[in-house]
Amino acid sequence: MRIFNCDTCGNPVYFDSTQCVSCGSRLGFVPKDMKVHAVTEGENGLWTSPGLEGTGLRFCANAVDDVCNWMIDAGETDETFCIACRHNRIVPVTDNPVGLERFRKISQAQRHLFYSILRWNLPRQTREELPEGGLVFDFLADEVDENGKITPAMTGHEDGLISLRAAEAEDATRESIRVAMNEPYRTLLGHFRHEIGHYYWSRLVTDPATLDRARALFGDEREDYAAALKKNYEEGPPADWQNNFISTYASCHPAEDFAECWAHYFHIVDTLETARAFGLSTAPQRHADMAAEVDFNPYQSPDAKTLIEAWVPISVALNAMQRSMGQPDAYPFVLNVPVMEKLEFINDLVQGKPIAMESAVAA
Repeated sequence: MRIFNCDTCGNPVYFDSTQCVSCGSRLGFVPKDMKVHAVTEGENGLWTSPGLEGTGLRFCANAVDDVCNWMIDAGETDETFCIACRHNRIVPVTDNPVGLERFRKISQAQRHLFYSILRWNLPRQTREELPEGGLVFDFLADEVDENGKITPAMTGHEDGLISLRAAEAEDATRESIRVAMNEPYRTLLGHFRHEIGHYYWSRLVTDPATLDRARALFGDEREDYAAALKKNYEEGPPADWQNNFISTYASCHPAEDFAECWAHYFHIVDTLETARAFGLSTAPQRHADMAAEVDFNPYQSPDAKTLIEAWVPISVALNAMQRSMGQPDAYPFVLNVPVMEKLEFINDLVQGKPIAMESAVAA
């Protein structure tokens, strides 16, 4: 994620900012140029910015109660929601503090997801544009019966529909699940990035050559999914899972392996862009092998090898800083060679490159 500047006073502003702390200007994110702009309200409810030319802007309908800070071009007269929120079908209720706070946190994570999608210009048709398989989100409430028994909503993906349990926007709920499932990492943004991986498998892994390479790396996605999950929950992951997978969940089925690697690719690229924006680098004394500088655009990396060479030292430093604050590792994962090859495949997919049958990482 980049750092932006207020158009009015030049003060640094950030992706989720709604007001400049220096001059007080109202801020909005404009997908057209992927920047946060200072905006001033004019006639007919339209907003303008000294940093933009055009007919004007409108805030997303979800700007109410600070749910969303994205803007819509005035020319999109038929749209009331921004380019991210228009994919939503079921959202948390906002007539109470709990529902409103859930929606704010979910929306924040969703906008971070769409920032990456837009940076790579990945396909993202809505259900109106593509009735069969268009991208749509349901943020679901748990069901509570007359006796107070809670049936948790499920997070998952099916034919372009991504469902997310809204209760996981609450730290206590999400953390209890993470501990119960013995997961090293569980976040709303992680859910979004994982589930969107399933969606992009269906959109990008389509031609025979790409499908053959994907199956060579991840396995055959036609493997019985229910049986694979049942085996995973009953027997646990393979003893040697760390030699071939990024996580235990990735080892349960080829589809989950792809989605997990897809999510990690997003994690790595966006965090490296943040490191670059802040000018972060590593150069520990007597550890030259851990020196790293993000002197390239991670969103346009020619290969995953370039990303990984910067990411490993940066993530080690990040984890060390977390521990110094008494916090768990920010990135508690190890990138083994098979995972690096999978990330190379995903980099090629995202960048629209021809899929090679051999990995550049292995070479």
